[in-house]
Amino acid sequence: MNNSFFDIDKRLLSLADEAEAECRDLFADFAKIAEYNGQKVLKAFIDNRVSESCLKGTTGYGYGDIGRDTIDKVFAQTFGGEDALVRHTFVNGTHALSTALFGVLRAGDKLISVTGKPYDTLEEVIGIRNTNGSGSLVDFGVIYRQVDLLSDGTPDYDEIFKKAQTAKVIYIQRSRGYSLRPSLCIDTIERIVKTAKSANENVIVMVDNCYGEFVEKSEPLDVGADLIIGSLIKNPGGGIASTGGYIAGKADLIEKCADRLTCIGMGKEVGCSLDKNREILLGFFMAPQVVESALKTSAFACRFYEKLGFKTFPESCEKRTDIIASILLGDEQKLTAFCQGIQKGSPVDSFAVPEAWDMPGYDSKVIMAAGAFTMGASIELSADAPIREPFAAWLQGGITYPTGKLGVILSAMELLNKGLISINSGN
Repeated sequence: MNNSFFDIDKRLLSLADEAEAECRDLFADFAKIAEYNGQKVLKAFIDNRVSESCLKGTTGYGYGDIGRDTIDKVFAQTFGGEDALVRHTFVNGTHALSTALFGVLRAGDKLISVTGKPYDTLEEVIGIRNTNGSGSLVDFGVIYRQVDLLSDGTPDYDEIFKKAQTAKVIYIQRSRGYSLRPSLCIDTIERIVKTAKSANENVIVMVDNCYGEFVEKSEPLDVGADLIIGSLIKNPGGGIASTGGYIAGKADLIEKCADRLTCIGMGKEVGCSLDKNREILLGFFMAPQVVESALKTSAFACRFYEKLGFKTFPESCEKRTDIIASILLGDEQKLTAFCQGIQKGSPVDSFAVPEAWDMPGYDSKVIMAAGAFTMGASIELSADAPIREPFAAWLQGGITYPTGKLGVILSAMELLNKGLISINSGN
Protein backbone atom coordinates (compact mmCIF):
# COMPACT_ATOMS: atom_id res chain seq x y z
CA MET A 1 0.00 0.00 0.00
CA ASN A 2 1.38 3.39 -1.02
CA ASN A 3 0.92 5.80 1.89
CA SER A 4 2.09 9.40 1.68
CA PHE A 5 -0.32 11.18 3.98
CA PHE A 6 -0.70 9.16 7.21
CA ASP A 7 1.82 8.09 9.82
CA ILE A 8 1.22 4.34 9.75
CA ASP A 9 3.60 1.65 10.93
CA LYS A 10 5.18 -0.03 7.90
CA ARG A 11 4.49 -3.44 9.36
CA LEU A 12 0.77 -2.71 9.32
CA LEU A 13 1.00 -1.52 5.72
CA SER A 14 2.74 -4.75 4.77
CA LEU A 15 0.05 -6.81 6.50
CA ALA A 16 -2.58 -4.77 4.69
CA ASP A 17 -1.01 -5.56 1.31
CA GLU A 18 -0.99 -9.26 2.17
CA ALA A 19 -4.60 -9.19 3.34
CA GLU A 20 -5.76 -7.38 0.22
CA ALA A 21 -3.98 -9.83 -2.07
CA GLU A 22 -5.58 -12.74 -0.25
CA CYS A 23 -9.05 -11.22 -0.84
CA ARG A 24 -8.63 -10.92 -4.59
CA ASP A 25 -10.98 -13.77 -5.54
CA LEU A 26 -13.68 -12.47 -3.19
CA PHE A 27 -13.35 -9.00 -4.69
CA ALA A 28 -13.87 -10.44 -8.17
CA ASP A 29 -17.10 -12.12 -7.01
CA PHE A 30 -18.33 -8.85 -5.46
CA ALA A 31 -17.72 -7.06 -8.77
CA LYS A 32 -19.80 -9.59 -10.71
CA ILE A 33 -22.71 -9.27 -8.28
CA ALA A 34 -22.52 -5.47 -8.40
CA GLU A 35 -22.59 -5.50 -12.20
CA TYR A 36 -25.65 -7.77 -12.23
CA ASN A 37 -27.51 -5.69 -9.66
CA GLY A 38 -26.53 -2.47 -11.37
CA GLN A 39 -28.13 -3.71 -14.58
CA LYS A 40 -31.25 -4.75 -12.65
CA VAL A 41 -31.60 -1.27 -11.17
CA LEU A 42 -31.04 0.43 -14.53
CA LYS A 43 -33.72 -1.76 -16.12
CA ALA A 44 -36.20 -0.69 -13.40
CA PHE A 45 -35.38 2.97 -14.03
CA ILE A 46 -35.94 2.56 -17.77
CA ASP A 47 -39.07 0.42 -17.50
CA ASN A 48 -40.72 2.87 -15.13
CA ARG A 49 -39.81 5.92 -17.25
CA VAL A 50 -37.84 7.85 -14.67
CA SER A 51 -37.72 11.42 -15.98
CA GLU A 52 -36.32 14.74 -14.91
CA SER A 53 -39.72 15.64 -13.49
CA CYS A 54 -39.41 12.65 -11.11
CA LEU A 55 -36.44 14.37 -9.49
CA LYS A 56 -38.58 17.30 -8.38
CA GLY A 57 -40.33 17.37 -5.05
CA THR A 58 -43.76 18.42 -3.85
CA THR A 59 -45.08 20.24 -0.80
CA GLY A 60 -48.28 20.21 1.20
CA TYR A 61 -50.43 17.11 0.81
CA GLY A 62 -48.30 15.65 -1.96
CA TYR A 63 -51.18 14.71 -4.25
CA GLY A 64 -50.03 13.52 -7.66
CA ASP A 65 -46.34 13.31 -6.70
CA ILE A 66 -45.01 11.58 -9.81
CA GLY A 67 -41.51 11.24 -8.39
CA ARG A 68 -42.68 9.62 -5.16
CA ASP A 69 -44.94 7.20 -7.04
CA THR A 70 -42.23 6.31 -9.55
CA ILE A 71 -39.73 5.62 -6.79
CA ASP A 72 -42.19 3.10 -5.33
CA LYS A 73 -42.40 1.36 -8.70
CA VAL A 74 -38.60 1.29 -9.16
CA PHE A 75 -38.04 -0.24 -5.74
CA ALA A 76 -40.84 -2.76 -6.25
CA GLN A 77 -39.51 -3.97 -9.59
CA THR A 78 -35.90 -4.13 -8.44
CA PHE A 79 -36.70 -6.09 -5.30
CA GLY A 80 -39.26 -8.38 -6.96
CA GLY A 81 -42.40 -6.99 -5.27
CA GLU A 82 -45.85 -5.99 -6.47
CA ASP A 83 -45.60 -2.60 -4.79
CA ALA A 84 -43.44 -0.58 -2.44
CA LEU A 85 -43.68 2.22 0.10
CA VAL A 86 -40.52 4.36 -0.02
CA ARG A 87 -40.63 7.48 2.13
CA HIS A 88 -38.19 9.98 3.57
CA THR A 89 -40.56 10.20 6.55
CA PHE A 90 -39.40 6.83 7.86
CA VAL A 91 -36.98 8.06 10.51
CA ASN A 92 -34.95 4.82 10.52
CA GLY A 93 -35.15 1.12 9.77
CA THR A 94 -36.85 0.37 13.08
CA HIS A 95 -39.61 2.85 12.22
CA ALA A 96 -40.19 1.12 8.88
CA LEU A 97 -40.23 -2.29 10.59
CA SER A 98 -42.62 -1.01 13.26
CA THR A 99 -44.93 0.41 10.58
CA ALA A 100 -45.00 -2.94 8.78
CA LEU A 101 -45.66 -4.92 11.95
CA PHE A 102 -48.45 -2.63 13.16
CA GLY A 103 -49.79 -2.46 9.62
CA VAL A 104 -50.48 -6.18 9.21
CA LEU A 105 -50.99 -7.44 12.79
CA ARG A 106 -54.22 -7.21 14.78
CA ALA A 107 -55.29 -8.13 18.31
CA GLY A 108 -55.08 -11.87 18.83
CA ASP A 109 -52.65 -12.40 15.95
CA LYS A 110 -49.46 -14.30 16.64
CA LEU A 111 -46.03 -12.96 15.65
CA ILE A 112 -43.20 -15.51 15.54
CA SER A 113 -39.57 -14.42 15.28
CA VAL A 114 -37.80 -17.45 13.79
CA THR A 115 -34.27 -16.08 14.05
CA GLY A 116 -34.25 -15.78 17.83
CA LYS A 117 -34.42 -12.54 19.72
CA PRO A 118 -34.77 -9.55 17.38
CA TYR A 119 -32.51 -6.52 17.23
CA ASP A 120 -32.41 -4.43 20.40
CA THR A 121 -34.47 -1.49 19.11
CA LEU A 122 -37.40 -3.76 18.21
CA GLU A 123 -37.76 -5.23 21.69
CA GLU A 124 -39.80 -2.28 22.95
CA VAL A 125 -41.80 -2.09 19.71
CA ILE A 126 -42.88 -5.70 20.21
CA GLY A 127 -43.22 -5.40 23.99
CA ILE A 128 -40.64 -7.89 25.23
CA ARG A 129 -38.69 -5.19 27.09
CA ASN A 130 -39.91 -2.18 29.08
CA THR A 131 -43.52 -3.37 28.95
CA ASN A 132 -44.98 -0.26 30.52
CA GLY A 133 -48.17 0.20 28.52
CA SER A 134 -46.63 2.60 26.01
CA GLY A 135 -48.43 1.05 23.05
CA SER A 136 -46.32 -1.92 21.98
CA LEU A 137 -47.67 -4.76 19.87
CA VAL A 138 -48.19 -6.81 23.03
CA ASP A 139 -50.13 -3.90 24.58
CA PHE A 140 -52.47 -4.07 21.58
CA GLY A 141 -53.08 -7.77 22.04
CA VAL A 142 -50.56 -9.28 19.63
CA ILE A 143 -49.08 -12.57 20.86
CA TYR A 144 -45.31 -12.83 20.53
CA ARG A 145 -43.28 -16.03 20.41
CA GLN A 146 -39.87 -16.86 19.06
CA VAL A 147 -37.93 -19.80 17.70
CA ASP A 148 -34.32 -19.70 18.81
CA LEU A 149 -31.57 -20.65 16.44
CA LEU A 150 -29.79 -23.95 16.91
CA SER A 151 -26.41 -24.07 18.64
CA ASP A 152 -24.60 -23.69 15.31
CA GLY A 153 -26.57 -20.53 14.50
CA THR A 154 -28.81 -22.13 11.87
CA PRO A 155 -32.63 -22.03 11.84
CA ASP A 156 -34.62 -24.71 13.66
CA TYR A 157 -36.82 -25.78 10.75
CA ASP A 158 -38.79 -28.37 12.69
CA GLU A 159 -39.81 -25.81 15.28
CA ILE A 160 -40.53 -23.21 12.58
CA PHE A 161 -42.94 -25.66 10.95
CA LYS A 162 -44.75 -26.21 14.26
CA LYS A 163 -45.00 -22.55 15.22
CA ALA A 164 -46.01 -21.37 11.74
CA GLN A 165 -49.23 -23.37 11.88
CA THR A 166 -50.87 -20.82 14.19
CA ALA A 167 -48.90 -17.71 13.18
CA LYS A 168 -50.09 -14.60 11.37
CA VAL A 169 -46.55 -13.30 10.75
CA ILE A 170 -43.25 -15.13 10.54
CA TYR A 171 -40.47 -12.62 11.17
CA ILE A 172 -36.94 -13.11 9.82
CA GLN A 173 -33.97 -10.92 10.69
CA ARG A 174 -31.51 -11.35 7.84
CA SER A 175 -28.52 -9.73 9.51
CA ARG A 176 -26.86 -10.80 12.73
CA GLY A 177 -27.65 -7.71 14.81
CA TYR A 178 -25.57 -7.54 17.99
CA SER A 179 -24.89 -11.27 17.95
CA LEU A 180 -22.24 -13.51 16.47
CA ARG A 181 -24.63 -15.85 14.67
CA PRO A 182 -24.35 -16.12 10.88
CA SER A 183 -26.32 -13.72 8.73
CA LEU A 184 -28.87 -15.44 6.50
CA CYS A 185 -28.20 -16.02 2.82
CA ILE A 186 -31.05 -16.03 0.31
CA ASP A 187 -31.01 -19.84 0.08
CA THR A 188 -31.59 -20.09 3.83
CA ILE A 189 -34.38 -17.52 3.70
CA GLU A 190 -35.99 -19.50 0.89
CA ARG A 191 -35.95 -22.66 3.00
CA ILE A 192 -37.53 -20.80 5.95
CA VAL A 193 -40.24 -19.43 3.65
CA LYS A 194 -41.01 -22.86 2.20
CA THR A 195 -41.07 -24.43 5.66
CA ALA A 196 -43.46 -21.80 7.02
CA LYS A 197 -45.74 -21.79 3.97
CA SER A 198 -45.94 -25.60 3.95
CA ALA A 199 -47.30 -25.40 7.49
CA ASN A 200 -49.60 -22.44 6.86
CA GLU A 201 -50.12 -21.15 3.33
CA ASN A 202 -51.67 -17.92 4.63
CA VAL A 203 -48.82 -16.94 6.94
CA ILE A 204 -47.13 -13.62 6.13
CA VAL A 205 -43.36 -13.90 5.92
CA MET A 206 -41.70 -10.58 6.77
CA VAL A 207 -37.95 -10.03 6.40
CA ASP A 208 -35.85 -7.36 8.04
CA ASN A 209 -33.61 -6.84 5.00
CA CYS A 210 -31.31 -4.23 6.57
CA TYR A 211 -27.66 -4.54 5.49
CA GLY A 212 -28.52 -7.27 2.95
CA GLU A 213 -29.74 -5.39 -0.12
CA PHE A 214 -27.63 -5.99 -3.26
CA VAL A 215 -25.21 -8.31 -1.46
CA GLU A 216 -26.53 -11.23 -3.52
CA LYS A 217 -28.19 -11.36 -6.92
CA SER A 218 -31.59 -12.22 -5.44
CA GLU A 219 -33.66 -10.61 -2.69
CA PRO A 220 -36.05 -12.28 -0.20
CA LEU A 221 -39.14 -11.39 -2.27
CA ASP A 222 -37.67 -13.42 -5.13
CA VAL A 223 -37.85 -16.57 -3.00
CA GLY A 224 -41.36 -16.16 -1.62
CA ALA A 225 -41.20 -13.64 1.23
CA ASP A 226 -44.25 -11.36 1.43
CA LEU A 227 -42.66 -8.17 2.80
CA ILE A 228 -39.14 -6.83 3.08
CA ILE A 229 -38.15 -3.74 5.01
CA GLY A 230 -35.01 -1.63 5.17
CA SER A 231 -33.39 1.75 5.73
CA LEU A 232 -32.24 4.24 3.10
CA ILE A 233 -29.19 5.26 5.13
CA LYS A 234 -27.98 1.69 4.74
CA ASN A 235 -27.45 -0.20 1.48
CA PRO A 236 -30.25 1.04 -0.83
CA GLY A 237 -29.55 4.73 -0.19
CA GLY A 238 -26.11 4.42 -1.75
CA GLY A 239 -24.59 6.92 0.69
CA ILE A 240 -26.64 9.70 -0.92
CA ALA A 241 -30.12 9.42 0.61
CA SER A 242 -30.04 11.48 3.80
CA THR A 243 -32.96 9.76 5.53
CA GLY A 244 -35.84 7.36 4.93
CA GLY A 245 -36.80 3.74 4.60
CA TYR A 246 -38.80 1.34 2.48
CA ILE A 247 -41.28 -1.53 2.64
CA ALA A 248 -41.74 -3.70 -0.46
CA GLY A 249 -43.81 -6.76 -1.26
CA LYS A 250 -47.41 -7.78 -1.86
CA ALA A 251 -49.71 -4.93 -2.88
CA ASP A 252 -52.47 -5.62 -0.34
CA LEU A 253 -49.96 -5.65 2.51
CA ILE A 254 -48.25 -2.48 1.29
CA GLU A 255 -51.66 -0.78 1.35
CA LYS A 256 -52.12 -1.74 5.01
CA CYS A 257 -48.64 -0.44 5.83
CA ALA A 258 -49.36 2.84 4.03
CA ASP A 259 -52.58 3.28 6.01
CA ARG A 260 -50.54 2.81 9.17
CA LEU A 261 -47.87 5.32 8.09
CA THR A 262 -50.34 8.07 7.12
CA CYS A 263 -54.00 7.36 7.87
CA ILE A 264 -56.73 4.97 6.81
CA GLY A 265 -58.31 5.99 3.52
CA MET A 266 -55.37 8.11 2.38
CA GLY A 267 -52.44 5.69 2.53
CA LYS A 268 -49.96 6.17 -0.32
CA GLU A 269 -51.88 9.02 -1.94
CA VAL A 270 -50.55 11.65 0.46
CA GLY A 271 -47.17 12.67 1.75
CA CYS A 272 -45.10 15.31 0.00
CA SER A 273 -41.57 14.44 -1.04
CA LEU A 274 -40.07 17.91 -0.46
CA ASP A 275 -36.58 17.81 -2.02
CA LYS A 276 -35.84 14.11 -1.38
CA ASN A 277 -36.77 12.44 -4.69
CA ARG A 278 -33.50 13.18 -6.46
CA GLU A 279 -31.29 11.88 -3.67
CA ILE A 280 -33.40 8.73 -3.21
CA LEU A 281 -33.28 7.94 -6.93
CA LEU A 282 -29.59 8.76 -7.33
CA GLY A 283 -28.68 6.84 -4.19
CA PHE A 284 -30.62 3.77 -5.31
CA PHE A 285 -28.96 3.95 -8.73
CA MET A 286 -25.52 4.05 -7.10
CA ALA A 287 -26.30 1.46 -4.43
CA PRO A 288 -25.01 -1.74 -6.11
CA GLN A 289 -21.54 -0.26 -6.58
CA VAL A 290 -21.50 1.32 -3.13
CA VAL A 291 -22.46 -2.04 -1.61
CA GLU A 292 -19.54 -3.56 -3.53
CA SER A 293 -17.19 -1.09 -1.83
CA ALA A 294 -18.68 -1.92 1.57
CA LEU A 295 -18.27 -5.65 0.93
CA LYS A 296 -14.64 -5.20 -0.08
CA THR A 297 -14.01 -3.15 3.05
CA SER A 298 -15.68 -5.83 5.18
CA ALA A 299 -13.73 -8.73 3.67
CA PHE A 300 -10.45 -6.80 3.90
CA ALA A 301 -11.10 -5.89 7.53
CA CYS A 302 -11.72 -9.52 8.46
CA ARG A 303 -8.58 -10.79 6.73
CA PHE A 304 -6.44 -7.95 8.09
CA TYR A 305 -7.60 -8.50 11.67
CA GLU A 306 -7.26 -12.26 11.33
CA LYS A 307 -3.62 -11.66 10.47
CA LEU A 308 -3.36 -9.56 13.63
CA GLY A 309 -4.60 -12.55 15.64
CA PHE A 310 -8.27 -11.71 16.13
CA LYS A 311 -11.31 -13.84 15.36
CA THR A 312 -13.88 -12.42 12.95
CA PHE A 313 -17.47 -13.25 12.04
CA PRO A 314 -17.79 -14.10 9.23
CA GLU A 315 -14.30 -15.35 8.57
CA SER A 316 -12.68 -13.56 5.66
CA CYS A 317 -13.04 -16.55 3.34
CA GLU A 318 -16.77 -17.02 3.96
CA LYS A 319 -19.55 -16.00 1.59
CA ARG A 320 -21.02 -12.59 2.38
CA THR A 321 -24.76 -12.26 3.03
CA ASP A 322 -24.67 -8.72 4.41
CA ILE A 323 -22.14 -5.89 4.71
CA ILE A 324 -21.39 -6.38 8.43
CA ALA A 325 -18.21 -7.77 9.92
CA SER A 326 -17.93 -8.61 13.61
CA ILE A 327 -14.42 -8.39 15.02
CA LEU A 328 -13.97 -10.03 18.40
CA LEU A 329 -11.73 -7.61 20.32
CA GLY A 330 -12.00 -9.40 23.67
CA ASP A 331 -12.20 -6.54 26.17
CA GLU A 332 -13.63 -3.06 26.57
CA GLN A 333 -10.29 -1.29 26.22
CA LYS A 334 -9.52 -2.80 22.83
CA LEU A 335 -13.10 -2.33 21.67
CA THR A 336 -13.02 1.35 22.58
CA ALA A 337 -9.64 1.89 20.91
CA PHE A 338 -10.84 0.15 17.75
CA CYS A 339 -13.88 2.43 17.46
CA GLN A 340 -11.78 5.50 18.18
CA GLY A 341 -9.38 4.47 15.41
CA ILE A 342 -12.24 4.08 12.93
CA GLN A 343 -13.39 7.58 13.88
CA LYS A 344 -9.91 8.95 13.18
CA GLY A 345 -10.18 7.58 9.65
CA SER A 346 -13.52 9.27 8.97
CA PRO A 347 -14.00 12.19 6.57
CA VAL A 348 -16.34 13.99 8.99
CA ASP A 349 -15.64 14.58 12.71
CA SER A 350 -12.37 12.66 12.58
CA PHE A 351 -11.24 14.66 15.61
CA ALA A 352 -14.11 13.41 17.79
CA VAL A 353 -13.42 10.73 20.40
CA PRO A 354 -16.24 8.15 20.65
CA GLU A 355 -17.35 7.13 24.13
CA ALA A 356 -20.01 4.67 25.24
CA TRP A 357 -23.39 6.16 26.19
CA ASP A 358 -26.99 5.18 26.86
CA MET A 359 -28.48 5.28 23.37
CA PRO A 360 -32.30 5.26 23.11
CA GLY A 361 -33.71 1.80 22.42
CA TYR A 362 -30.75 -0.21 23.69
CA ASP A 363 -30.39 -2.09 26.97
CA SER A 364 -26.61 -1.59 27.25
CA LYS A 365 -24.32 1.36 26.76
CA VAL A 366 -23.25 1.61 23.11
CA ILE A 367 -20.10 3.03 21.57
CA MET A 368 -20.37 4.22 18.01
CA ALA A 369 -17.80 5.49 15.53
CA ALA A 370 -19.62 7.22 12.70
CA GLY A 371 -17.82 10.12 11.06
CA ALA A 372 -20.29 10.23 8.20
CA PHE A 373 -21.82 12.76 5.82
CA THR A 374 -25.23 11.51 6.98
CA MET A 375 -25.55 11.04 10.72
CA GLY A 376 -25.80 7.35 11.59
CA ALA A 377 -25.46 6.18 7.99
CA SER A 378 -24.07 2.68 8.30
CA ILE A 379 -23.43 2.34 4.57
CA GLU A 380 -20.62 4.78 5.31
CA LEU A 381 -17.70 3.36 7.28
CA SER A 382 -18.81 2.98 10.87
CA ALA A 383 -18.36 0.72 13.86
CA ASP A 384 -20.53 0.25 16.89
CA ALA A 385 -20.97 -2.15 19.77
CA PRO A 386 -22.77 -2.59 23.05
CA ILE A 387 -20.41 -2.54 26.01
CA ARG A 388 -20.95 -6.15 27.03
CA GLU A 389 -19.56 -9.58 26.35
CA PRO A 390 -18.12 -10.68 23.96
CA PHE A 391 -16.76 -7.15 23.32
CA ALA A 392 -17.05 -7.44 19.56
CA ALA A 393 -17.16 -4.48 17.20
CA TRP A 394 -19.71 -4.52 14.40
CA LEU A 395 -18.07 -2.87 11.39
CA GLN A 396 -20.03 -1.87 8.31
CA GLY A 397 -19.94 0.36 5.31
CA GLY A 398 -17.34 2.09 3.22
CA ILE A 399 -18.77 4.09 0.32
CA THR A 400 -15.35 3.93 -1.35
CA TYR A 401 -13.07 0.97 -0.83
CA PRO A 402 -9.75 2.88 -0.63
CA THR A 403 -10.99 5.09 2.22
CA GLY A 404 -12.72 2.15 3.90
CA LYS A 405 -9.49 0.17 3.83
CA LEU A 406 -7.54 3.09 5.23
CA GLY A 407 -10.03 3.52 8.07
CA VAL A 408 -9.59 -0.13 9.04
CA ILE A 409 -5.79 0.23 9.03
CA LEU A 410 -6.03 3.36 11.21
CA SER A 411 -8.12 1.42 13.72
CA ALA A 412 -5.25 -1.05 14.07
CA MET A 413 -2.80 1.83 14.36
CA GLU A 414 -4.81 3.14 17.32
CA LEU A 415 -4.58 -0.26 19.02
CA LEU A 416 -0.84 -0.37 18.32
CA ASN A 417 -0.21 3.15 19.61
CA LYS A 418 -2.01 2.29 22.86
CA GLY A 419 0.05 -0.87 23.32
CA LEU A 420 -2.98 -3.12 22.96
CA ILE A 421 -1.61 -5.28 20.13
CA SER A 422 1.75 -6.59 19.10
CA ILE A 423 2.21 -7.12 15.40
CA ASN A 424 4.67 -9.94 15.90
CA SER A 425 2.57 -11.96 18.36
CA GLY A 426 -1.00 -11.12 17.37
CA ASN A 427 -3.43 -9.84 19.96
